[in-house]
Amino acid sequence: MKVQRTSIAVAVLFAAPTFAQWTNLKTQGIPRMADGKPNLAAPAPRTADGKPDLTGIWQAGRAGAAGQYGYDYDVSQDLPADTITPWARTVRQQRAQNFRMDSPLARCLPVSVPFLNFRGLSRIVQTPGLIVMLHESPNSPHRSIFMDDRELPKDPNPTWLGYSVGHWEGNTLVVNSTGFNDMGWLDVGGNPQTESLRLTERFRRPDFGHLELEVTLDDPKTFTKPFTLRMVKTYSADTEIMEDVCENERDSSHLLGGLKMAPETLANYAGIYQLPGREATVTVSGDQLAVKDTAHPRDQLFVARSETHFLSSVSEAHIEFVKNTAGVVTHFIRRDGGNEEKAVRKRGAAQ
Repeated sequence: MKVQRTSIAVAVLFAAPTFAQWTNLKTQGIPRMADGKPNLAAPAPRTADGKPDLTGIWQAGRAGAAGQYGYDYDVSQDLPADTITPWARTVRQQRAQNFRMDSPLARCLPVSVPFLNFRGLSRIVQTPGLIVMLHESPNSPHRSIFMDDRELPKDPNPTWLGYSVGHWEGNTLVVNSTGFNDMGWLDVGGNPQTESLRLTERFRRPDFGHLELEVTLDDPKTFTKPFTLRMVKTYSADTEIMEDVCENERDSSHLLGGLKMAPETLANYAGIYQLPGREATVTVSGDQLAVKDTAHPRDQLFVARSETHFLSSVSEAHIEFVKNTAGVVTHFIRRDGGNEEKAVRKRGAAQ
């Protein structure tokens, strides 16, 4: 069997973050119901000047038409294929084939504003002239949104999180951002961020416990047209965001071994597989497996973590092939979060 071992930052890229919280500290000054739980349906608080107060700790929710995983994994998951430019599609595929070794997450660097918007916990601190966002996510500097009527810089020095200015349109906070560098990734999957990126975010707090977010991405080098993503965040009471320090570059134990497998080896897994109510087709695509499954159209390319275990290039999904005593593949198990499906092999690629 021809395999080449390499390093892959699987633990960082695909594992959902689970961080320790202060669980016994009650948040002061918030509306509560008779049983002591936060009243998420209570009216939204307002500042002294009558504007909605967005201050608080917010938990990102799942997003996307399929609802399988968040936009932090793939901002393009709901888009037609032709919305992604050929250059960006090639970059993303190369990153997947390289096991995302160059991901900012794997290198202890910031990722991007879209990633942070759709990932985990964040704290908003609102003042009349400045809004600050703090994130419980590795490698995340604070983000400043200036509310003092300044304009965006004309020729900014590119940065990871760009430059942001905000203003109110009624009860909606509108934030415009520019000045991003081309080293960030828009998501875990590897959609590239370039210096052409322009972001428009709209925040609206309809009640105490919910924060509606719209993010419009306009990057002509990556996408053929602007598009808007939506998510509802939930207020997180009785908790705190915690320090999250990335030490991957100093501690190789954070990196898991991966396999770069030869096409002739991958061919052993190719074939038609029967799942409940549908079939899936597995073929070889370079040094990856391509899985065509109508129930999971975005999970097409899978990279090898071991000789029988493969990870999706865009989500948390992974598949594990099972062989009989003769070494012949009989089925695979697909796992995604708490869901598990068995796919029985009907025939091989050459049959």
